[in-house]
Amino acid sequence: MRILTNSLRSNLLSIMAITDIFQMNNYDKWKRYCDLLFTDDSLGFWLDISRMDVERIDFVNFKDTYSKAFDSLSSLENGSIANIDEGRQVGHYWLRDSKIAPSQEISDSIDNEINEISKFGSSVLNGEITNSNGEKYTDVFWIGIGGSGLGPLLINESFKRESIGLNLHFLDNVDPEGISHKLNSILSNLDTCLFVVVSKSGGTPEPLIGMEQSMKFVQDNNQEWASRAIAITSNGSKLDQLAVSENWLEIFDLPDWVGGRTSITSAVGLLPAVLIGADINKFLDGASQMDKLTRTKDIKNNPAALLSLAWFKSGNGKGLRDMVVLPYRDRLQVFSRYLQQLVMESLGKKYDRDAKQVNQGIAVYGNKGSTDQHAYVQQLRDGVDNFFVNFIEILHDPAEIVEVKNKRPGDYLSGFLQGTRSALTEGGRQNLTITFKSFDESSLGALIALFERAVSLYAELINVNAYNQPGVEAGKKAATNIINLQKEIEELLEDGKERTLGQINDALSTDSTESIYLILRKLSENSDNYSMNGNQSNPDQLIISKN
Repeated sequence: MRILTNSLRSNLLSIMAITDIFQMNNYDKWKRYCDLLFTDDSLGFWLDISRMDVERIDFVNFKDTYSKAFDSLSSLENGSIANIDEGRQVGHYWLRDSKIAPSQEISDSIDNEINEISKFGSSVLNGEITNSNGEKYTDVFWIGIGGSGLGPLLINESFKRESIGLNLHFLDNVDPEGISHKLNSILSNLDTCLFVVVSKSGGTPEPLIGMEQSMKFVQDNNQEWASRAIAITSNGSKLDQLAVSENWLEIFDLPDWVGGRTSITSAVGLLPAVLIGADINKFLDGASQMDKLTRTKDIKNNPAALLSLAWFKSGNGKGLRDMVVLPYRDRLQVFSRYLQQLVMESLGKKYDRDAKQVNQGIAVYGNKGSTDQHAYVQQLRDGVDNFFVNFIEILHDPAEIVEVKNKRPGDYLSGFLQGTRSALTEGGRQNLTITFKSFDESSLGALIALFERAVSLYAELINVNAYNQPGVEAGKKAATNIINLQKEIEELLEDGKERTLGQINDALSTDSTESIYLILRKLSENSDNYSMNGNQSNPDQLIISKN
């Protein structure tokens, strides 16, 4: 008989355990639900992991592991260097409780920034800050990428209400068609539109290009840029220097110790919140309350520990299952996109802290319920079993949507959630449910803080650094190399001589013939100055020149 490896034996035991869960009778399932349920009355919050591969004995088996993880996060909050690659502290937890910051200087800067953002937002909404014609601002054009775009988008989708606050528009890519569409969409309100540029360094290409295109658009339409421009950036950055020299309307700080994927409780999230009339104090308080709950050094009584343990057990500590996020509220539709960066950029690492190649990570996707019952739930129920589902439930329904013909939409939405949850469980598919009594600024802050801490704890379990992003940096470096190569190609072809791709490659002393071809194919499509003569199916024989 073949001897099972430890890994295979672990996998089989996990499968047997979860199969036992799904084969329980209703009474035993109820007992398990009560045994593993976490609740907090102050936040109106429930976390149910009873349909995940977690047992009470895990709280004992993982006690020492979590003890080290809790200590590591305590050290992080106390100001240790967490992003080793860049020598940075990681302080997003300080943003919602400045008292825990490692210095009085940081505490004061956080408090001052919150006050300044609140004051600025009120002045814009009240008409104390107006355009040059004395008109109130009506729109905001937001330029940012990654967390600097996704965080504000989540805030806007969650809390924007008709006729309250300013209308937000987002530019988060360098797609020329997208830039053109977004800019032209605000043309009718251009004279009452604010522009916000978010970039910690001021040198990241995407927001820099978005800013330059927006600035040109404003000036081409006979409007002044500086009087309506706002920067969110680090003190002394290229963007900060530009904004100061041109006397922009306002500059808000994006501290060096705040990463993009955890920046939503900084000015990146607070400024859009105040401009749409949301309550940033409730938002910060909800995050702070969840932070306090998740500092508890007891797995069973720490919801982030329960969540990270469920993720770990489900994917055998190797990310073998995808995370499917199904919030049953339209206002949380973009939450899965927000979590993609938070989870995948934090956990998707090639090497662990000991330089061992581990290729870790958890893939995240999702949309919203009940829409997905008509999309990919069919595969979740009957297809490949390589995922776990995070249901997000909100109990309170808006009073203005009443019963019509004996039907209440909220009851149907809840029924769809419960039905999908039951169908998945009956099919042996793991799922967990996060429930809030109501959805407001406080609950969104708590929800974000819950996942932030769960990600941090999970990273400790798998021994990776959640706060660096070498893959992202490698992609930026590769893109810069391509841009530089294009400049070299353009300079070479200035003499008008005809060349093959191989001759261009040799002239530039590179080994990038394919990249040269792709660059020239794009150039020739967008400029009459460049020609590629010959059969495109045999690119090696193409003759390239500049007319």
